[in-house]
Amino acid sequence: MVREWVEATGSTVDIAVQAALQELGLESRDQAVVEVIKEGKPGILGSAWRAEDAVVKVMAKPPDRKRRRRRGRGGKNRGDGESGEDTRGSDGTPTTTPDQRAKGGKGAERPRREGRGKAQNAGERQPVKAAGETRESTSRGAGEPRDRGRGGQSGEPERTPREEEASIEEQAKVAEDFVKGLLGAFGLEGTVTTTIDDDILKIDVTGDQTEALVGRKGVIMQSVLEITRTVVQRKTFGAPRMRIDINGYAERRREALKIYAARQAERVLEDGGEVMLEPMNAADRKVVHDAVAEIAGVRSYSEGEDPDRAVVISKDEANDDE
Repeated sequence: MVREWVEATGSTVDIAVQAALQELGLESRDQAVVEVIKEGKPGILGSAWRAEDAVVKVMAKPPDRKRRRRRGRGGKNRGDGESGEDTRGSDGTPTTTPDQRAKGGKGAERPRREGRGKAQNAGERQPVKAAGETRESTSRGAGEPRDRGRGGQSGEPERTPREEEASIEEQAKVAEDFVKGLLGAFGLEGTVTTTIDDDILKIDVTGDQTEALVGRKGVIMQSVLEITRTVVQRKTFGAPRMRIDINGYAERRREALKIYAARQAERVLEDGGEVMLEPMNAADRKVVHDAVAEIAGVRSYSEGEDPDRAVVISKDEANDDE
């Protein structure tokens, strides 16, 4: 009987396999033969852009046929020799015949293995360690200093990350090269420039195609910033304060937040009470706090935990008392 293959697709291989199993009426993957035609590919930074589905072919396994055990001729038991004679000694322990030892069959004598950790000769003994003594101390001579160099090179002092931390100019070069490589990996055309302003490393990415790295409310852009900061920290043993702007989005976002905060502050001044804004990241919350601080009669503070932390604008009671 020719068995049919079922082809299925899904965002991942597992999802595609589950869809095929349901179509075949199978309960688990162990009951099927799975052939992966194409691995799934996630979208860029968690989005659906450039995502590819996985493709699999699944077929039900044929039923297993159990083989019957055949008994040896003459009703031989495991402890019997080829002639069917009992090969046990007078003390009850099994013995072997010369033919069995020559063929290496069952019951042949096996060489005894030496126990692990025991000395080969009875006269050799392992040295007893004193309390608190480590294995490394037994391999060095008495009074020999511990090697603190890298790669086992003696005499070279151990360097701390602080001593190897690169300058901010070198860190800017690492960040620029990484973001350029990121654009190339995604097939996007754009220009990357870095500037240093008051010990803040600013990364500016321009180009029409680079809008794909912004995301809704700048979520993907913030992810790119965090990845870049991690790369700089690992390669230079430290990272400065960093900001990123992709195709002018960050500047447009700041201006829009300032206008939005001013309108909400006016609403509080007219109606009283307080207003909680939508959840924002730390950079956006700072823009709102700075904008509210310039308006008399209102104050702002943050509530909640990330990523649901939001800014609250309320009346400044201290100014009302005056």
